[in-house]
Amino acid sequence: MALLMKCAQGPRLIRIHQHEGIEGAAYRFNILEAGGDRFIKVINFCWSVSYWTSPVLLTILYRRGYFSTEGLISILKFIIAVGVVYFGAFCARGIGRFTNQDYISFISVLTDAQKAYTFPNKRALMKYDFEFWAWPADFRMADLNTGDSKKVKQQVSRSSKYETSLKTLPCSIISYIFAHTIGRRMVYPGGTSLMNAIVGDSLGQARAKLVEEKDGLRSKVVTEDNNAIDTMFLDRRGKIDDNGSTLVICCEGNAGFYEIGCCSTPMDLGYSVLGWNHPGFGGSSGEAFPDQEQNAVDAVMQYAINRLGFQPENIVLFAWSIGGYTASWAAMNYPDIKYMILDATFDDIIPLAISKMPNALKGIVVLTLRTYLNLNIAEHVTRYDGPLLLIRRSKDEIITTESAPGVPPAVHSNRGNFLLKKVLQHRYPHIADSSTMSVLEQWLEREPPQQRKLLDQYNVDADFCLAALKSYSEQDSPRFPMLIGDDWSQVEKNKMILYLASRYMEDFDSTHCTPLPPQFFKKPWNLTMDGSQ
Repeated sequence: MALLMKCAQGPRLIRIHQHEGIEGAAYRFNILEAGGDRFIKVINFCWSVSYWTSPVLLTILYRRGYFSTEGLISILKFIIAVGVVYFGAFCARGIGRFTNQDYISFISVLTDAQKAYTFPNKRALMKYDFEFWAWPADFRMADLNTGDSKKVKQQVSRSSKYETSLKTLPCSIISYIFAHTIGRRMVYPGGTSLMNAIVGDSLGQARAKLVEEKDGLRSKVVTEDNNAIDTMFLDRRGKIDDNGSTLVICCEGNAGFYEIGCCSTPMDLGYSVLGWNHPGFGGSSGEAFPDQEQNAVDAVMQYAINRLGFQPENIVLFAWSIGGYTASWAAMNYPDIKYMILDATFDDIIPLAISKMPNALKGIVVLTLRTYLNLNIAEHVTRYDGPLLLIRRSKDEIITTESAPGVPPAVHSNRGNFLLKKVLQHRYPHIADSSTMSVLEQWLEREPPQQRKLLDQYNVDADFCLAALKSYSEQDSPRFPMLIGDDWSQVEKNKMILYLASRYMEDFDSTHCTPLPPQFFKKPWNLTMDGSQ
């Protein structure tokens, strides 16, 4: 009863519907609850729109004289009137729920789950979809007995902080304000209240389908910094397809959610899938700053290993776009994973931001991003030496730095190219040196048909290149960096750099937001594969 009264009176009421198909009937709203809920949603949405358009609204109000004494009184009256309506809507919804037997039943199930979170109670709770803050925690990082063996977290995101002095203090203050207001929201728009309000109903419907049709298991994973991460697990172990023994952990883009994001690709291929939402996205709490992002994916990895029972060698990291930051950070810290696939991912956020912001703001943009939002994916990837596949989208309009309306994006400016260069320079320093960069750039500025012609032009023999790599690996060392090619001729190095580029990167003829077709999701090339792979 106490929880029911809290839900009836509190500022964040539980929105709940019983999933159709689990027990056959949807949750039934009564008139008071439905009417109050609609008013609350409309007011919340209007507030979100007003927040993002506040510079325009304030300008209009100023020009119309509302910043005078009489104008401010009028604004205050309007705010009070909206507040009264808002409070009345809350009361109406609370009374409606108090008199709704379906809601009383839900509260009983929730109370039982919070008292004793057993598997039967969790299954009963899975019949409902409601505000995630009320969901009991399934896994807490604080409960792990890590002791002194706690994994080292390379804080790459803070490595380039500018030293603060009296001379730079004004810029530091501006960058802090910029990062914590519009900066973080521009980088991660999916974490804004407006975006969550727009897609909230769609997420609920998609989440219900995952539970009803795919037998998805929704769970709350609590991070080291006490954020609650919303996750969805689809267990395919024991199915006909052998892919089910492999868990694919999906890291979404800056406006992506596991409900409607990149999880669909490995899901269609029969893999076990674990999707999760960034801090501040959907049901997850927190804000998508690098340190919180790192803690989130770390908690998801530990949940997969310690609670779901997958060992790192059976875990694949799959990321789309900005999700490459968390995926690469996890790969760097869990080097024994099976492999990693990065789709439409960039090397560093700085060049992308500079290309899309006014040149006059370049200094403050660089300072802000390097200090607070330093998403340098290449630094992570070059610290991971396991199997890796990069997928470049040849018509990607988001992660290219040279594009114009009505003109196809310049493929040579795709930041995935620069990520590939840095990977090859780290793994094969004597092959990917200054002497082969011009040849590599010729390959990168072309699309697949022209790339194949370039391979023929340079007489690239895949069998020979693979044999040379295997021979070095067996006689010297299979570890990266591989120092092969130091005494090679320029012709041999040119052939090898083209061969390696064709193995580490796949081209997908598409724009940024097109779902990845299943045929592109495949195990990355490595030295154990034959030359035809």
